[in-house]
Amino acid sequence: MRPAPGERAFYLQAVDGNRIVSVGVEKQQVVILADRLEQLLDEIVTRTGTALPASDLDNDALEQPIDEEFRVAAMGLAWDGDAGLVIIEAQAPVETPAEAEETLLEDVEEGPDALRVLIDPRDARSFVERARRLVTAGRPPCPLCSQPLDPAGHVCARLNGYHRGISLNP
Repeated sequence: MRPAPGERAFYLQAVDGNRIVSVGVEKQQVVILADRLEQLLDEIVTRTGTALPASDLDNDALEQPIDEEFRVAAMGLAWDGDAGLVIIEAQAPVETPAEAEETLLEDVEEGPDALRVLIDPRDARSFVERARRLVTAGRPPCPLCSQPLDPAGHVCARLNGYHRGISLNP
């Protein structure tokens, strides 16, 4: 059974042997991560001249049960040129933006909970493709305000409560 519109949950999940870590993310965070990851990969291709096609199509279900470790507040991306791997870090909420900036993608003794994943660039490309498929499988966006359109209707802020085709004059 598919969830009702607006009830989907998004997760980033990392699996290493028997260890499974799942963190909750917002749909918009998935969109931004996919966009930034694609930009990073394209920059790597431009600088190195190495093609980075996607690895196999990723349609596997997440490992069950999904136990959310934390909700992601901040994310960071980096390229480890020596290892040839993409670094993705998802960080739990912190008290101040300065604390997030100090600890994101840094090895610190004390800091917020974080999930750091190193992945092959081809797997990162596959992630981008999968993320885009998952996001677009939801409700279509309103062409005016980009908010999701509900099956029951949509009140668009850009129309100030008015509907096209309705005359305001009697």
